[in-house]
Amino acid sequence: MYDWLNALPKAELHLHLEGSLEPELLFALAERNKIALPWNDVEALRSAYAFNNLQEFLDLYYAGANVLRTEQDFYDLTWAYLLKCKAQNVIHSEPFFDPQTHTDRGIPFEVVLRGIKQALVDGEKQLGISHGLILSFLRHLSEEEAFKTLAQATPFRDAFIAVGLDSSEMGHPPRKFQRVFDKARSEGYLTVAHAGEEGPPEYIWEALDLLKIERIDHGVRAIEDERLMQRIIDEQIPLTVCPLSNTKLCVFDDMRQHNILTMLERGVKVTVNSDDPAYFGGYVTENFAALHESLGMTQEQAKRLAQNSLDARLA
Repeated sequence: MYDWLNALPKAELHLHLEGSLEPELLFALAERNKIALPWNDVEALRSAYAFNNLQEFLDLYYAGANVLRTEQDFYDLTWAYLLKCKAQNVIHSEPFFDPQTHTDRGIPFEVVLRGIKQALVDGEKQLGISHGLILSFLRHLSEEEAFKTLAQATPFRDAFIAVGLDSSEMGHPPRKFQRVFDKARSEGYLTVAHAGEEGPPEYIWEALDLLKIERIDHGVRAIEDERLMQRIIDEQIPLTVCPLSNTKLCVFDDMRQHNILTMLERGVKVTVNSDDPAYFGGYVTENFAALHESLGMTQEQAKRLAQNSLDARLA
């Protein structure tokens, strides 16, 4: 079944480029940039990937991102991810990147963007993987900081298809960013947002009604609100679900509890994605395989999930 799932044409709509930084590349970049790491070797780092919640993961995620310094670093990070896409027949990707993770460390916005964008362009030419890049705001920072990031992106407007919202969900509701999303839409950006992963269904309502998003990133808690579920079904609002991430971060205690196939059969346009694959144990095919192994996902269901991802593209 794995080989069949791997060969299935797929799009990935929920992927944080910084979260695809594999330990081997992390150590190589640390050596290149002469950065001391708190782990002795790759295995010691991998053993640290035991998270009880989203915040514990984010602490490690931001520590890892510190090795990314130069345009070549960001190119190498993105290219390594695209090679994974090619190997798994991901024919289209709409990755997120978090400029604030880097600009707050003194890395110029354009250094980050040039490296990522050149790799994406080369991936389209050399690997046949189409793309659309999404700039994400960090929700644990202020809306004022998000406005600054949006202004930094203005000279590079053509590089992006959308803005998004990620990082720590609890205590940072979508309404906190309503004005900056209004500004982004006025400049022609589409909008997406993480909502309903750790946060309650109310956060999904806010993302839809206040941020006017095109897609819900995660959204698995929508099932707790029947009126919300019906709206998502009626309006065919895509959910970019990340099964391995949801179990690794204890949104579900076990993959057998995951609700993605229940939502699929209800008529929700759910998709399968890898989120931060270097940290959560697998890329897109591994996420599909986990659904087959734990939930008995059929080939017919896998085809629908894959088609949903292709249909839900913004670019």
